[in-house]
Amino acid sequence: MKHRKLGNNGPSVSAIGYGAMVLVHGMYGEVEDTLSVKTIQHVIDSGITMIDTADAYANGHNEELVGQAIKDRRDKVFLATKFGIVFDANETSTPVTTNWNVLPINGKPEYVRKAIDGSLNRLGVDYLDLWYAHFPDPSTPIEDTVSTMAEVVQAGKVKYLGLSNVTAEQLRRAHAVHPITAVQYEYSLWSRNAETDLLPTARELGVGFVPWAPLGSGFLTGTVKSVSEGDFRNFNPRYQGENLKANQDRFAPIKAMAEELNVTPAQLALAWLLHKDEHIVPIPGSRNPVHIDSNAMATEISLTPEQLKLLDTLAPRDLAAGKTLL
Repeated sequence: MKHRKLGNNGPSVSAIGYGAMVLVHGMYGEVEDTLSVKTIQHVIDSGITMIDTADAYANGHNEELVGQAIKDRRDKVFLATKFGIVFDANETSTPVTTNWNVLPINGKPEYVRKAIDGSLNRLGVDYLDLWYAHFPDPSTPIEDTVSTMAEVVQAGKVKYLGLSNVTAEQLRRAHAVHPITAVQYEYSLWSRNAETDLLPTARELGVGFVPWAPLGSGFLTGTVKSVSEGDFRNFNPRYQGENLKANQDRFAPIKAMAEELNVTPAQLALAWLLHKDEHIVPIPGSRNPVHIDSNAMATEISLTPEQLKLLDTLAPRDLAAGKTLL
């Protein structure tokens, strides 16, 4: 497994990370806990070091699964989790509307201090390598959230700070309070909005970039024909109605290009991201060990400038039918 730095001054991590959200019950269908733990252990044994979770995934249960899986492998893991989406009905929150749901968000200092201890307990660790604010809280200045997160760093509970789903302006304001090591945002061949402001700003500030949904929630694997009842992708505008079929047609040339290069569509999509910036670390998720290994091999794919230009042409920013998740 190749490694790269997460930002100009950040830590070295595997060039491909792992998004554990895929192991949440009901996200992509049902999954059994024992299998989930074995899946995460396979991820680690394959050489992938960065494991990404969040306290809101399955109301904390995803963190518990990750904790079980890394219990005897902590030294091999760069552990990242997120806070801010409120999953306790007794907590106050501010609603944030996305293109697929409404999320209850809390970034107030008192909640920040409470959230870190909850995550550490569920994960069974005494520190985190990377801690993200999952969404900015509209009712709380980002400076207040980040300054409190910085207190947690000073207390030795967290090594590096990150932000998720923020604007370029919010990243600048936060970075002025405390160095931000990584920013996480939706980014892939079918969701390129990050290229407008956020990715250039991260590059300017020396902040690492972690694309979530780097395979379009599975679409860019080239294998999704439909989604079953109960699958969260039914709420994704790009999977709804006629959009899914339209996207299958529009992205068919990329699938054909992968076949010509003798790589999988997923590998091609990940390799494209890795070539976009040396500090980009995608976090694809999969329940299948074969797919996990295949995704990891994307780090071995070299694309020529001509091939990269062709991909940019085949998948322009507004190619996909339907809104992005954010």
